[in-house]
Amino acid sequence: MTGSSARAGSRGSTGPGSPRARLLDAAEELFYERGIAATGVDAVLRRARVAPATLYAHFGGKDGLVAAYLERRHQRWRQTWDAAFERAGQDPVARALSVFDALDALQDVLDTTRGCAFLGAAVEVVDPGHPARAWFDADTELLATRLRRSALEAGADDPEALAAELLLVYDGVLAARARRATTPDRAFAAATSTSAAHALATSAITRHLPERADRAPD
Repeated sequence: MTGSSARAGSRGSTGPGSPRARLLDAAEELFYERGIAATGVDAVLRRARVAPATLYAHFGGKDGLVAAYLERRHQRWRQTWDAAFERAGQDPVARALSVFDALDALQDVLDTTRGCAFLGAAVEVVDPGHPARAWFDADTELLATRLRRSALEAGADDPEALAAELLLVYDGVLAARARRATTPDRAFAAATSTSAAHALATSAITRHLPERADRAPD
């Protein structure tokens, strides 16, 4: 096989529509919709239309597939948030709010109707040695680091406290989406809106900004 043929074969085995990509697509749909524990390998294989040997060749088994599913989801989430962060420009408040704009944009890329995939998976995967644990940690680290940095840039008097409040709003939006998936109620529809998240987060930011001292006393 020539070098160009080998490269083409490699791309064919991992690119869009490849057996590996189909396995990841099937895993994403089934693990997120039904849960990891409730989804057997056979169901993933049927959805992906691949043989068991293909799964084991690419991922080594179900644990490796779970980790790869979360890795890809984390990468897509990070890319979406990066883009929203970039669109916010140099406005520190807009940067702090970009996490909620990113959540909105993520709906065009991934299913988010059942809440946070990482929190859901963390409840099911309790083995500290499971390869998926690295992606729970990566998701938490991304949120904590970027929200803390946004709070610092916004000039918060207590960046840690503001970052914690922004995270609480973020988790609340995802929880409301999960509840809305089973309870189509207007209240939950409102709770999942970007405007509601912006209002709550803006209120938190305002509370944590030092009072302006540029006005002379009466």
